[in-house]
Order: sequence, then structure tokens, then C-alpha cells
Amino acid sequence: MELILTRQTGEAGKKIHTGRSRNDQVAVDIKLFLRDELRTIRGLVLRLFEQLLDLSEQHKNVMLPGYTHLQVAMPSSFGLWFGAWAESLTDDMEMLIAAERIVNKNPLGSGAGYGSGFPLDRKMTTELLGFRTLCHNSVYAQMGRGKAEKVVAAAMGGLGGTLSRFCMDICLYMSQNFGFIEFPADWTTGSSIMPHKKNPDVFELIRAKGNRLQALPNELTMLQTNLPSGYHRDMQLTKEILFPAIQDLKSCLTILTEALKVITVKDNILKDEKYRYIFSVEAVNELVKAGHSFREAYVMVGNAIETGVYTHNTNIALNHTHEGSLGNLCTEEIRHEMNELLNLREK
Repeated sequence: MELILTRQTGEAGKKIHTGRSRNDQVAVDIKLFLRDELRTIRGLVLRLFEQLLDLSEQHKNVMLPGYTHLQVAMPSSFGLWFGAWAESLTDDMEMLIAAERIVNKNPLGSGAGYGSGFPLDRKMTTELLGFRTLCHNSVYAQMGRGKAEKVVAAAMGGLGGTLSRFCMDICLYMSQNFGFIEFPADWTTGSSIMPHKKNPDVFELIRAKGNRLQALPNELTMLQTNLPSGYHRDMQLTKEILFPAIQDLKSCLTILTEALKVITVKDNILKDEKYRYIFSVEAVNELVKAGHSFREAYVMVGNAIETGVYTHNTNIALNHTHEGSLGNLCTEEIRHEMNELLNLREK
């Protein structure tokens, strides 16, 4: 940095090190970099969030099997499915905003970790560099090396978990055994020997990269375990761990958002005979509404299933009205929560 400035400005460039250390200069640069990258990631998350909410509303009446233990459980819908991932992103956004607030503190002037004999105006440099506040204690400013990266990694790991789990659903739902969704051929990959194959390679790679992102906080933690206060060269290795991961996360968010623009969902899925028992809970509830206790109704429907006389009504599930159910997706409430987070961040 000093060499570049000297080449550009002459002798004045040689003064850059006055009242500074290589340590706090690097600490500042890392925080400026992380702050900008977090803002970029926030924008990409918001784009994916809006895409998911649009799909939730667009397909809110298209039924989908819900599973527990990977066994057919209860009626769901594509509206619920897409909306669930959108709401998951609100929690991820909250972590990103918290990470940005922690990162957005100015360490400049801490020197090697013990301040300087020069009468530095650290509040002025904080304002000029656009930081929210400064790291007040010079020792802590240096201790923040590695900690800021770990906080960012935790936010990225949470987001990686959402992307990975969502892509696992996509891979399952694309398979012939499920057959709930499709993507155009140019979003899938063929087999080298099986002409019929349309592999979900894109989503498998996002799943894998999302899982690697979840390992980031632990990797950075182990790098810093048992280090005393003060600067140590171990911190140099945080860059090779975190920086490539940031690029991977941005790519995953961008690609997934584009892919969802061309997703096709299947209709009439629940008409398949294998889903006939998915409405058993609805049958129990109807008996409860008619005056039976839940336990009595449960036994009655269970006996009907065992004896082969069970019948089901495929329309009753659409009568759900409580918040977050098939008939009440709370789309606007989820969007409001995201907007509240963004407004809080601006404050």
C-alpha cells in the first residue's frame, strides 16, 4: 500500500504508516471488504426471497404431499413449501444484518494493538470511512481480527444450511419416484451412458457448497483456538478460508434465483392412489367437529383404514384458515418481517 501511494503521490506516500501498524491497516481493509460483501449478499438474498414469495402465491392452491420421517404424512401445498423457504431467509437475513453491525466498527488507530503516541482523531477516521462506530479499546480492536470473520462465517453458515436443505428437497422432488417438479433440460445434466437421465447437478452442487458453508465457523474457530490476546500470524489463514466461500455463496444465491424462474410444478399430485391416506387427519378432525373426542375419532379412522372401508375427501384440507396453514400463507406478514429487518438495518 505504501509503495503504491509513494509511486502515485511521491514523498507524501511515505507518511501513510504514521500512527499506524500493518495490523490495523489490514484489519480496516478486511472490515471494509466484509462490509461490502455482506451488503452484496443481502441484495442477493432479497432477490431469492422475493422469487420464493412470488412462487408461493402463484402456486398457493396446488396441493403437495407433506412428509414426516420421509413417510407420507399430511396435505401440504407448493404455496406452503415455497413460503417456508422464504421465511427461513428472514432469519438468515437477521444474522447477516447482525454480522454487518459487528463488522462495521473501525479498528484504525489501534496500531499493533496498543494505540499510538500520536494524537489521532479516531472518530474522524470512523466517519470518513463510513463505519457505524469504532472499536474503542485498542487491544480489543486487534482481538477483533478473526472474530469479525467468524461472525460473518456464522451468518454465511446459516444461509448455507437453508440453501442446502432446500436443494435437497429439489433433488428429491425432481426424481421419478416423486415427480413433483421439473426444470428445463438446459438446467439439468445428462448421463454419459444413460440417454434418459436428467440429473439435478446444479442443485446437488449448491447442496454441497451449502454444507461446506456450514463448516466455516468451526474451521475459523479451530484456527483461533487457545490464542492469547494480541496479533498472531495465524490470522493470515482466515482469508484463504473465508474469501473463496464468499464467492461460492454469491454464486449459489444467483444461480438458485435464476433456476426458480423456470421451475414447473405438477398439478393433481394427490390424486394418485398412494396418497389416499394423506387425508386421514382431516377425517379425524371432521369427526371431532361432529362431537367425538379426538381419541375416539382417531381410533374410528384407524379402524376404517385397517378394515379397508376408509374413504377420504380431498377438498377438506383447503378449509385450513389459521395463520401459516394451507388457506392462510401469511405471505404479507413474512414480507413485512423482512422489510422490518431491512428498516432496522438502515437505522
